[in-house]
Order: sequence, then structure tokens, then C-alpha cells
Amino acid sequence: MKEYQTDVAAFVLRIALGMMFLAHGFTKLLVLTPEGTSEYFHTLGFPGFFSYIVIVFEIGGGALLLLGILTRAVALIAFFQLAIITIVHWTNGWSFTNPGGGWEYPAFMSLTAFSLALLDTGRFSVLAGKKYPQTIQQ
Repeated sequence: MKEYQTDVAAFVLRIALGMMFLAHGFTKLLVLTPEGTSEYFHTLGFPGFFSYIVIVFEIGGGALLLLGILTRAVALIAFFQLAIITIVHWTNGWSFTNPGGGWEYPAFMSLTAFSLALLDTGRFSVLAGKKYPQTIQQ
């Protein structure tokens, strides 16, 4: 695979994952409200304050991904967050349209985040000129 193809793949995954996190974070903030999200987290057995951390991560992390800043770190955190969501939804069955939401969507997004963590930022970011040196020369 040529380097530009890897850069394009990283860019597409970053934009997709970043938009998804922004959409979910702003939904929790503006539609469900932080208090409502906190109550929902509590029904799942998590402390309510986790909802505030998740809202900040989803909005902040989504913005960082769109910009291509700290991509690998954000993607790894997203991988673990989405893996936990997958486990939470496991008993609801495969399809996310099932009552309570199934595990297909968070599992897919978890693997998307893991793939992005492996790819890293690529050259299409606001920090493109400050890219780390390549360890493998082509």
C-alpha cells in the first residue's frame, strides 16, 4: 500500500469517527441533557458522573479527531469506551435497533477506532507539517 493511500484511509476514518463522537456528545449534552444522561448511566450500573466525562470526551475527542490532533491517543480511548458499550449492550442482541440497543454498532465503531489507532493521523491534519519521523522508510 502506498503512503498516500494510508493517509487517505486515516483521514476518512478520522472524519467518520470524529463526526460520530461529536453527534453523540452533543446529543447527550443538548437533547438528553447531562442530568438525563447521568440518570441513564446510573440505570446501567455506572456512577452518574461518568456521563459528564463521556460528554466531554465525545465532544472534545471528536473535535481533536477532526483536526488530526492526538489521534492515536483519542482513538485508543475511544476503542476502550466503545468496547465497554459493546459489553453493556451485549444482552440486547446483535441489532442496534433491538430494544435497549444491540451490540453491532458499538462493536463496529470500536474496531473502527482500533484501526484508526493503528493508522495514526496521516498527513491530512492541522499538524501535518509537524509529523513524527517515519520509522519505516519506503
